[in-house]
Amino acid sequence: MTEQKNIFSLQFILLCLSSFLFFASFNMIVPDLYDYLTSLGGGEKKGLVISLFTITAGLSRPFSGKLSDTIGRIPVMIIGAGVCFVVGFLYPLLGTISAFFLLRFLHGFSTGFKPTGTSAYIADIVPQHRRGEAMGYSGLFGSIGMAAGPSFGPKITALFGLETMFYTSSALALLSVLILAGMKETLQNKQRFHPRLLKIKRNEIFEPRVFNPSLFFLLTSFSFGAALTLMPDLAINVGFSQSNKGVFFGVFVLSSLIIRVLAGKASDKYGRVIVLKFAAIAIVLADLLVAYTTSQSMLIASSIVFGVAVGMNTPTIYAWTIDLSLEKARGKGIATMYIALEIGIGLGAFISGYIYGNEAENLRLAFYTCAALAFTGFLFLNFGLDWSNRVFRRYIQDED
Repeated sequence: MTEQKNIFSLQFILLCLSSFLFFASFNMIVPDLYDYLTSLGGGEKKGLVISLFTITAGLSRPFSGKLSDTIGRIPVMIIGAGVCFVVGFLYPLLGTISAFFLLRFLHGFSTGFKPTGTSAYIADIVPQHRRGEAMGYSGLFGSIGMAAGPSFGPKITALFGLETMFYTSSALALLSVLILAGMKETLQNKQRFHPRLLKIKRNEIFEPRVFNPSLFFLLTSFSFGAALTLMPDLAINVGFSQSNKGVFFGVFVLSSLIIRVLAGKASDKYGRVIVLKFAAIAIVLADLLVAYTTSQSMLIASSIVFGVAVGMNTPTIYAWTIDLSLEKARGKGIATMYIALEIGIGLGAFISGYIYGNEAENLRLAFYTCAALAFTGFLFLNFGLDWSNRVFRRYIQDED
């Protein structure tokens, strides 16, 4: 299927639409989760809102990668979107702190499965020389969903209440599932599901071929985890209203839209590493801007830089990971990359939340930490790639 020259097939368009609905579904609830947790008496545990979610996503990646390479891409994507559908209904019904964190833990299965299947599906249906561009367009639709969700989620809560917002999230996830159910499977020689497929061997957890993009993703995604956790509070501190506290997410994602496609094309033409070096420096700059944000205009400016940086980073890393993965084990390689992403986001959310401690004066130190790690990623691209290739070359040869 990858011999076709045009990436805009019906299947690709449907996949992008499904991604839009999925990302809108689970992102629209994020701005209100912190206040919801505070109302339950757990405001000091805000760092766990994102980190618990990412722990489950990371733990589920080896399973989603293996299942994507065995039973198919579409079943894996349906599982991910289906979790969003079910959990969205349960948030307003289980009103205790322990139940809340249990649902956040379970909700992580959604991003543990859906993006893994999506990336593998795209790799199946687009030509190799246009992978970066295809990942850019796919990310474009996902980003629109990520922007739309946090923008209209708080408004739905303000007008109709928290329960309606959660139910709307579930409805969007259901639409995503219905689209996926009507698409064609791309995995050749797929297997029937059997419980033995859930037994994960040690060599099925980590794909050494994709160590370089995975480590870089971990170092740079720390900043994203911190932003998810702290930006709603920062927005309130600089004067935004409760209903507009998701403004960072809207501006952040909208500013990443066009750059995703341009960065993907640039990485196809000039190489993945050179684009990622620029992305790493942009993330450092964004972190420093956030650290010194004291007004609404500065928050908007930092959101724009953050969006451009992540828009350059994400599709390029996805394409680089697929480049390095074996065709028969694309799911495994993509899962390894996503595990690194979840570790980075989870650590970023937890550590930044701990540093912050609900004290505004600590925000600057939290984002200094993010900037330092992103700059470490830049240094790795410049000086660490040869070393890591030597370390893992023998391991890869032994595995082959």
